[in-house]
Order: sequence, then C-alpha cells, then structure tokens
Amino acid sequence: MESSTSEALDNKLSLLRMLDPEVLTAPFEHYHALREYDPVHWDPFMHAWVVTSYPEAVTVLMQYSADRTPAPAHLDRLGLSFMKPFAEVMLQQMMFMDGAMHSRLRSLCAAAFTPRRVEELRGVIETIANELIDKIITKGRMDLLADFANPLPAIVTARLLGVPVEDHHKLHQWVLDIAEVLGNFQHDPDRVAEIIVSLEDLKSYVAARMEEQRANPTGGLIQSLMAAEVEGSHLTDDEVIANTIITLVGGHETTMNLIASGFHTLLRNPKSLELLRKRPEIVASAVEELLRYESPVQHTARIAPADMQLGGKSIKKGSRVVAVLAAANRDPKRFPDPDRLELERTDNRHLAFGWAAHFCFGAPLARMEGQIAFNVLLRRLKKPVLLQKKLQWRENAGLRGLMQLEIGFDAERPKKA
Repeated sequence: MESSTSEALDNKLSLLRMLDPEVLTAPFEHYHALREYDPVHWDPFMHAWVVTSYPEAVTVLMQYSADRTPAPAHLDRLGLSFMKPFAEVMLQQMMFMDGAMHSRLRSLCAAAFTPRRVEELRGVIETIANELIDKIITKGRMDLLADFANPLPAIVTARLLGVPVEDHHKLHQWVLDIAEVLGNFQHDPDRVAEIIVSLEDLKSYVAARMEEQRANPTGGLIQSLMAAEVEGSHLTDDEVIANTIITLVGGHETTMNLIASGFHTLLRNPKSLELLRKRPEIVASAVEELLRYESPVQHTARIAPADMQLGGKSIKKGSRVVAVLAAANRDPKRFPDPDRLELERTDNRHLAFGWAAHFCFGAPLARMEGQIAFNVLLRRLKKPVLLQKKLQWRENAGLRGLMQLEIGFDAERPKKA
C-alpha cells in the first residue's frame, strides 16, 4: 500500500505534468505541492532530481555542471538521433559549458555585448515602444502579444544584431520553434523534424549576414562577435552562429514573455497597476518583482559533477538535476508572502536570470526593455482591462508565455492631418 501511494504521488507531482492544461495554467500550485512534499525529489518519470527550494536551487546553479549536451552516440543509443542537429549547436553555446571553455566564450561575447552598446539602445527602445502604441491607440483594443510584446524585443534584437529590421517576423518564427525544443522535456519526432528546418534556416541566415559583414562591415552584434578578441582568441564561425542563436532566443523569447505575462499580472492586481502608473520611478523594482512572480524561464538542468549531498539527499555523479527557478522564486523561506505581488519588495534576489557564472549576460537589456515597456504602456493606455475570459498558455514547460492577451482601453481620437 505504501509503495502504491508513493508511486501515485510521484505521478501526480512529476514535472512531466507541466503540459497538462490545468497545470500549465497554474504551475505555481504544482510547484508549491512538490516543494512541500519533497523539495529535492527524485522524479522517476523524468529520471532526474527536481529541486524546488531556493537555497538548494542556488547550490545547483553554483556547483553543478552546465555541460549537459548528450554526445551523438548517446542520442543514438536512446533512439533520439533526430536531436543531433540541436546537440551540435548546443555544443558551441556557452550556456551548456563549464570552466575554461565557458569562460573563454563568455569573455568573447561580453567583449561584444558591452554595457555601452546596451545603453545606446535606450532611446531606440523608447521610440519603438511608442511607435507600436501609436498604431493601436485609436482602436481601443489590442492583442498585447501580437501588437507590442512580440514586435518590441524582435525589432530591438534585430537592431542589436545589425540585421534588417524587416526580418524580425521570420526571426520570431524561427525563435519560437527553437524555444519549443529548448523548453520542453519530451519531443515529438515529427515536430522536431519541422523545427530542424527552422534551425537550419536560421543558421544559414546568420552565416549569410556574416558574409555580408565581411564584405561590408556595418556594425551590430554579429559583426562584433566576429571581431571580438580576448588574449588572442577569437570565436569560430560556428561559435558566432551558435551564440547568435542563443542571443536571439534569450533576447526575444524571454523578454516578450516578461512584458506580456508581467502586464497580465498587473491587470490582475489593479492596485499594483495604479501604483506603477502613479509612480513610474519604481519601475526597476517592479520589473524585478514581476520577474520573480511570473518567471519567464521556469527551470534549468545541470549534471552532478561528483557524488554530492543536496537537501539531505545523496546525488550520484552524473545524475541529472533540474532546478525549478520559478518554484525557488516563490519559496516562502526566502521570500515572505511569496504569492503576493509587491512591486517595492526589498531583498529581491530572484533566480529568473540564473546565478553566478551562468547568470544571463543579456539581463541588462531585458531589464531595460521591460522597464521602458511597462512605463510606456501605463502612460499611454488609459483604463486598460483584460478582455479574454480564458487565457491560453503556450505548450512550453520551460519558457512560460501566453499565446495572446486581448486587452481594452480608452481609445484616443485620431489626430487631424
């Protein structure tokens, strides 16, 4: 009886349930139940340890290995040969590396992705945000995803990379496809075959832009990655392509979800919405709280580098460990009253951007885009309300985001010519 009860709980609390419609809609209830039951839990269906408590999640991010890309031969043994094109790209990306290899790539990318480059985009972001609102302000309603939260980071990322802004539509579709693989635990081979086409198209696109930069350098992050040098080391062409792809996914996908999910959260908390409208100067603190409260990145995986102890459990070398960042961000032992939105929350060291060596190097840009986006939306949209009765979340367990967000507001009269 005890064994069957344990198996039933394992099934009920497995992370594989994240794509169940009821769990996808309200994952934090699932995380809460799992953390209360067993904060460092062996998930037999995932074949991985699942960590939902804050201090243990920090330990995983700091001490466990990010080098988790399966070797091609291992994929063959698992019957996952169709995943090889993704593994080949992941092997070139810094987020899947440790030690000297990670430090080299991160240093080279940081040399191209400088604070000055990010700060130079501030005026551009504000202009784009206002132009997007100008297009819908007389209509009295909008799909916040299609009309604002998607195009804003897509256009900004295109500007950052130095590619034609009009290409942001196809870049967006490629990014959505690739994020589907990066964010989920299980993959439909037929769907992966379609996504591989997107991956190859994006790789070819970046390679073509590199050739254009060689012939006629015009600036932008791609050109900067090609030229970056640290202690005589340069990025190979494959490394430029792979890390441009991860920059696209991080710079577009997660920022889009921050803006849309964050505004949805504000609509559901009208007192907080009015507080931010009246006091736009608290927007930096507000964005950090929205990142904690509705984390765009729900989890990340690591590998135990040795036999280790974690939360009273013995973790064997080579074991897969999933740190559920969104659960850690609502751990009541770390954040008082974690399910309450508090825009001026102090001591808000959330894990939405990771921790330590693998802390997201694009975080300053994402924060800036979020701050500008929320202030522009609240300044320009009068009396915003949610029009949808039922929200649909994208089927992505790791990168949480809405399919659409229909909102209404007081329309402005068209300006006379």
